[in-house]
Amino acid sequence: MTVRPSGRPRTAASRVTVPWVRTRLRTAPGAAAALALLVAVTAFLAAALPPALDRYDERGMRRALETAGPTRTTVQFQTSDADVYLSDGPWEERLTREAVEGPYAKLLALPGRALPLDREQSSAGVRTTRSLKTPDAYLSQPDGLPPVFHLVAQGGIADHSRLAEGRLPKAPGDPGRAVSALEAAVTAQTAKALNIRVGSVVHFPRAEGDPLAVRVTGVVVPREPDGAYWSALPGLDKPNLMVTQGPVPSQYWSGTLLLAPDAGPTLLSVPGAPARYWTLAPNLAALQGRDLERLTSAVASLEGGPLLERATTAVSPHLDVTTDLDAVLGEYDGLWSAVGPLVAVAAFGTGTVAALVLCMAGGLAAERRRAELTLLRARGASLRGLAGRLLAETAVVAVPAAALGLLAARLAVGTGRPVQSAVAAGAVALIALPLRAVAVHRAVGVHTGREDVVRARPSKRRPVTEVTLLVVAAGAVLTLRTRGTSAEGDPTGDELVSLAPVLVAVIAALLLVRLYPLPLRGLARPARRMRGVVGPLSLARAGRAGGSTVLPLLALLTALTTAAFGGSVLAGVADARERASVFAVGADARVDDLGPRQTGVEERVRRAPGVEDVTPVKVSYTALAGNVRVSLAGVEPDPYAELSGRMDGGAFDADTLRASGKDAVPALGSPALAERLGEDPFPVIMEDGDSFTARIVAVRTWTPALGADDFLVVDGSALRAGLEPPTGLLVTGDHADAVALKKAAGGNAQVRLRSAVIDATVESPLQTGAERVYAAAVAAGAAYAALSLLLTRLRAAPERAALLARLRTMGLTRAQGRRLLILESLPQALLAAVGGVLTAWAAIRLLSPGIDLTTVAVSTGAPAAGHALLRADRLSLLVPALAVVALTVGAAAAQAWWTGRRGAVRELRAGDAR
Repeated sequence: MTVRPSGRPRTAASRVTVPWVRTRLRTAPGAAAALALLVAVTAFLAAALPPALDRYDERGMRRALETAGPTRTTVQFQTSDADVYLSDGPWEERLTREAVEGPYAKLLALPGRALPLDREQSSAGVRTTRSLKTPDAYLSQPDGLPPVFHLVAQGGIADHSRLAEGRLPKAPGDPGRAVSALEAAVTAQTAKALNIRVGSVVHFPRAEGDPLAVRVTGVVVPREPDGAYWSALPGLDKPNLMVTQGPVPSQYWSGTLLLAPDAGPTLLSVPGAPARYWTLAPNLAALQGRDLERLTSAVASLEGGPLLERATTAVSPHLDVTTDLDAVLGEYDGLWSAVGPLVAVAAFGTGTVAALVLCMAGGLAAERRRAELTLLRARGASLRGLAGRLLAETAVVAVPAAALGLLAARLAVGTGRPVQSAVAAGAVALIALPLRAVAVHRAVGVHTGREDVVRARPSKRRPVTEVTLLVVAAGAVLTLRTRGTSAEGDPTGDELVSLAPVLVAVIAALLLVRLYPLPLRGLARPARRMRGVVGPLSLARAGRAGGSTVLPLLALLTALTTAAFGGSVLAGVADARERASVFAVGADARVDDLGPRQTGVEERVRRAPGVEDVTPVKVSYTALAGNVRVSLAGVEPDPYAELSGRMDGGAFDADTLRASGKDAVPALGSPALAERLGEDPFPVIMEDGDSFTARIVAVRTWTPALGADDFLVVDGSALRAGLEPPTGLLVTGDHADAVALKKAAGGNAQVRLRSAVIDATVESPLQTGAERVYAAAVAAGAAYAALSLLLTRLRAAPERAALLARLRTMGLTRAQGRRLLILESLPQALLAAVGGVLTAWAAIRLLSPGIDLTTVAVSTGAPAAGHALLRADRLSLLVPALAVVALTVGAAAAQAWWTGRRGAVRELRAGDAR
């Protein structure tokens, strides 16, 4: 800062300089501390968002892979039949242990860092690709069908299992097609299910010669049964109960016999089409959500790219690769593409509010020192010197506060995405710098004119700016309504679309500022004829609130819109989960798997605590309608119709379902089944042999007893045995107790509560993370709205205090002063409250067609409950607006009370702006 020389001789005293920054901080320590706190909290929120999203992304990716299971996430290489049968050398050489383990190390190193692999859970060996039947009668046969087995010679059985009984198998001395006996081990679950013991012999017929005898030498227990080593191949750790195709399905067991790793060539002795295989298990702990594109590229290369060519070169030209890992990654990418843009909407809204509040804080400091800075400029201070000192005194507070907020965010949330966090905290510190104060004093001046809202005249650039913002906002809203929140190729969405709620609030603020003077002008003249001084004076004071109303009003409207928008999102998510739980259970509680010999269950359940009503149903999941196998429920028409009427999409008239006993039984059917069977009568055959003729008379997309699958609902009186005994009970009651229902039902009955199912509708931490981000956005929006209101009050606090002091010398009482401040602040408070409600409602109505909350609310496997679209939530709209009015009135009353306590002497000092 340069100052003109005074011409006086310079003495030692005149050469003493006062440190500007230290002096300013000592003069106003409270303001510096308040700014530091605001910057630190805002920097914490800004810096915490990137690592929080990174953490949710990482956990979401891991949950998606864990839920998919090793069967889908592993990459499985397997040789085809041509690898053995087209070999020039002996076929046995293609199935030896060396032929398996030799390429294994090359395959493990193939993906490199692009796809980290878990070497401990990866596996390799030889297996039969076709199941082998055994005629041994001692093996378990559920429906009289013999079990089937796969013979597997997989390496590492000893390291991945614990020997429970017997010993591990050994390979024969001369493994090959001529072998007549083998040794094998089974898992404990396989032994229990198929009635196998140590010493049992399983025979497999061969085309020539005697059957191959496989003697069980040991029973093993897997150390990690859910790991990829045991779960990648179906039936390796436990047998599967298979079902045959046909009109009458039958069940049979499919298990695995574990051979010695060196016994691969012996599989040529049975018609099982043996093949070498290698299972590559990804290292879930090393996979990050941010690496999704790289992982997808690596998997695609393994399936049909350069990596597959290198694999065939290392193993065999007859090599097949199968994996569902690309589908799992694609499903997660779809989830992130749906959740990311919604999170971006909340982040942009809260970030805009925070930036506006920081600008308001800087404006408050500039307004308090306006006279001082104007005087310095009038006495010769250069704009560069003034700007340097203002930036220095602010930076010495804002930069350490932003660094502290960044450090707190890293310690509290995590260390992911450090660059984004540092940039966000640095942006907060930059916004806090007093750039606006420097811009105001770029020209030298000694007096500013009146800045009333009524007398203020907008600049010629303002219409151009407003029209530009209007066009941009209209484009953002139109894009969001037609395309949705997602942007092609960008899972976080389009920034302009994410700013749509903020742009709507900007347009509303500019519109309200233009409309605000009109009612003031209309009320000015009638107010002059009012008795008393409080009414006319408060209206006049409201009209002199200053022309700088746009920024406070914009901050308030944006904060209220963000809070209402976020609250409506949270309410929509909760409603969608509630609907999904209703679709999953069908009532407040459900009792299933009632035994055929259980009597009096319905009455006992009715007497259970918290139960209001009980609707019995008789369900068959294997009924045959025409030539279609469907789920059928027999019900009592009246109580079932009453229960269905409470649920959307399932209501019907009880009379339409009531059976007359003469014509075809009326039935309620699903849309797909109604389209397939038509309106003509069709025969229905139950699993117990009961049969009747039915006809679909009403179509519903969902029904409480059977959900949304292909279903038929008929009058229970049309069944041969009626509804006795029922197979399930639909329970109504807000406070049903699972333990009491289980006790009342007895036996092996299964009890499900709707309240317990709600938690199961969420499948990914990414969904819960998005919900938490919106909850934080609502809280931050409400807090910043209150802060912006407080800053608006503080900006005019000295002038209001001086006015009350002067009016008290003229006889104004304390009660009148309190009413004056309250009435003066009400117009702007009501404007902000009403404008905030209307703006938030308009933003939600405009943007709701492009926002689908289904992906955020429920899991992909949840019952179909329709699309969860954004709806305006009344509490989210009204509570923040009413809080603004209440806070305004409270702040005005508190200021009047505090000013009355301090007395009028200090406020009446001429030229004292403290």
